[in-house]
Amino acid sequence: MHRCIARFAEHRWHCSVRCMSSAVGKRRALRSAFPVLDLPLHPIQKHVYEANLRNSNACLKKYAEFSEKVRKGGGENATARHTQRNKKLLVRDRLRLLLDDEDFLELSQFAGLGLPYGDIPSAGCLTGIGRINGLWCMFIANDATVKGGTAYPITVKKQLRAQDIAIQNRLPCVYLVDSGGAFLPLQSEIFPDKNQGGRTFYNEAIMSAMKIPQVSIVCGSCTAGGAYIPTMAEETVMVHRIGTIFLGGPPLVKAATGEEVTPEDLGGARLHAEVSGCVDHFAWEEKEAFEYTRNIISTLNFQLPEEEEETTTTTKKKKAEEEPLYSSEELLGLAPQSYNYSLDVKMVVSRLTDGSRFQEFKARYGTTLVTGFAKICGHLVGIIANNGDLSYEAALKGSHFVQLCDQRDIPLLFLQNTAPTPALTLSTTQAETNTNRLKAQGSMMSAVACASVPKITVVIGGCHGADSYAMCGRAFDPNFLFLWPNARVSLTAPGHAGSLLPPDGEQEEELKKKQEEKLNGRLKEESSAFFSSGRMWDDGVILPQDTRKVLRDALDIIKQQHYQLSTEKLQSALLRI
Repeated sequence: MHRCIARFAEHRWHCSVRCMSSAVGKRRALRSAFPVLDLPLHPIQKHVYEANLRNSNACLKKYAEFSEKVRKGGGENATARHTQRNKKLLVRDRLRLLLDDEDFLELSQFAGLGLPYGDIPSAGCLTGIGRINGLWCMFIANDATVKGGTAYPITVKKQLRAQDIAIQNRLPCVYLVDSGGAFLPLQSEIFPDKNQGGRTFYNEAIMSAMKIPQVSIVCGSCTAGGAYIPTMAEETVMVHRIGTIFLGGPPLVKAATGEEVTPEDLGGARLHAEVSGCVDHFAWEEKEAFEYTRNIISTLNFQLPEEEEETTTTTKKKKAEEEPLYSSEELLGLAPQSYNYSLDVKMVVSRLTDGSRFQEFKARYGTTLVTGFAKICGHLVGIIANNGDLSYEAALKGSHFVQLCDQRDIPLLFLQNTAPTPALTLSTTQAETNTNRLKAQGSMMSAVACASVPKITVVIGGCHGADSYAMCGRAFDPNFLFLWPNARVSLTAPGHAGSLLPPDGEQEEELKKKQEEKLNGRLKEESSAFFSSGRMWDDGVILPQDTRKVLRDALDIIKQQHYQLSTEKLQSALLRI
């Protein structure tokens, strides 16, 4: 009984804190005059900067190559069949008709490239966050030009990640369904496990219970399990002649009963709008369906704040969103090609924050980790950035700062560039140092895991070993995790495979050297940002010069949940109990 009362009291406390933070968000923010980070590029740093720039340009070339591949979807023949024979719009054209503008944060665009079962551009579905009537919404849109809309294991993984982001940030979810169902030869990796196909429907139910709105547009095939996506959504729009919903299509009906039936008669828009009641809105064409959807979104119970530019002068707006003193293009030369080519991380910070201002915390202690407060496009954030090994002192400092931001309800931004290999134990003194470091890093991991504030991670260099967990790696559930194209993700960095092999004397030196070379080659291939993103270990590869814009959108998206009136009403009701 006492335990139940304690849990209820704790729940009421969290609700009251959220209500208070929501109310505060509508007031004027406190003034700040953080110190300016005056960190121009010096001649002594030029050779490192130029080496990084050459590496960044090579990465940008690869980025452009993959982007073009993704843009083509299933190729010219599949695109022609989709648009000409099937009379459908391409997935990106659909989004253009739905969204207010081109301000769209695409997620995991390289997912599905370089997989053992072949390339699946964009994993066969496009996910991202954009605005409808000023409201940020999550979009999960099948691309039927890729393998006919067939769902592969990576497709399911991408859809589940999009739903996770929608749940974490309370984003309305819009499904554009045009799918041919699961790829049967890989059914064992799609159907049975907890985080596979069925989880999509579980998440829909949970989101509905959490009052997170979900709208579905049937603009293609919804066969077998895919039929549950529109039927479990709160409102569904279906397009005449191109949209179908059925568990088994006409070929299955003929095989089972011998009866011949058209897709339209079996599960078309007219049938489901007039007979079954599975859909709520009948649209004659896709453009009409998207207009219905925009109108549905306008009925959601959100009250967004008035745009600042409409209520203040241009001068005040510029003051609220002060640009950094240095060009964002310089981040290309600050993106390290390796750990040894890392310049002071404060130079990166000064090219991301408003006015290049930064209020550093514990500046003289644990200097291999930089912590402090700054504003990014007017949003106050706590920044934690690697500037060397995550030492005992640095980890203690990180723990303290994470707890401080959690207490003050300030979102955390992690700029990750961890050491390429664990510290070796070569003496008793070193063993004691490493033991203390382990304990301190464990404390920082606990602080990061338990912090209830939003967290965004950007891997600007290396993501290696346990240090990456303390810096809010994927396993620690950040709201968003992005990579720069130069980033490396692996247990140990390429070139350091020797640390993973047994000590000298246990095998012949020549054999060990061959094993080391082989392992380093594999690490080089598998640690690439594009290898990582192809397997959905992140939320996408972003260009260094676009980082500030991406962070602005992510912080706007995170903040939007405070404007949902139905949630505030529920919290107020709980407080009155």
